[in-house]
Amino acid sequence: MDSHIYRCAACGGINRVPASRVNQAPTCGRCKKKLALDNAPFDVDDAALARLVAKSPVPVLVDFWAPWCAPCRAVAPHLVQLGQRKAGRMLIAKVNTQNHPKTAAALHVKAIPTLAIWKGGHVVEQQAGARMGLQLDELVDPHLR
Repeated sequence: MDSHIYRCAACGGINRVPASRVNQAPTCGRCKKKLALDNAPFDVDDAALARLVAKSPVPVLVDFWAPWCAPCRAVAPHLVQLGQRKAGRMLIAKVNTQNHPKTAAALHVKAIPTLAIWKGGHVVEQQAGARMGLQLDELVDPHLR
């Protein structure tokens, strides 16, 4: 891959950064703020998720979770680590199903955490239950370019 994809934490813009420039403190093309290259998971509502998955040039892993869910809280640090390992190759979004139930209902999410992978605007994989460590790599790796 000769470029990496990063989401701007300030404005939500999707940025393509040439691999040769990743170590040069790249900035967002839209708002000009410095891009965070750690690929940390970020919270979205249903509308923002729909916009994100429609335009993302890389797969988007979505964690459907709720704050009261202990397994969801246990998965969270593993998603941070996955984001670091796969930085530039995928994005990780989180949807709080307690506050934003529409997409979860449309996908028939019956248990949380549920992880879904969007690629090309469509769900290509969906799994209920906590996935941690290498289990997350095994889930996402087949969907990376």
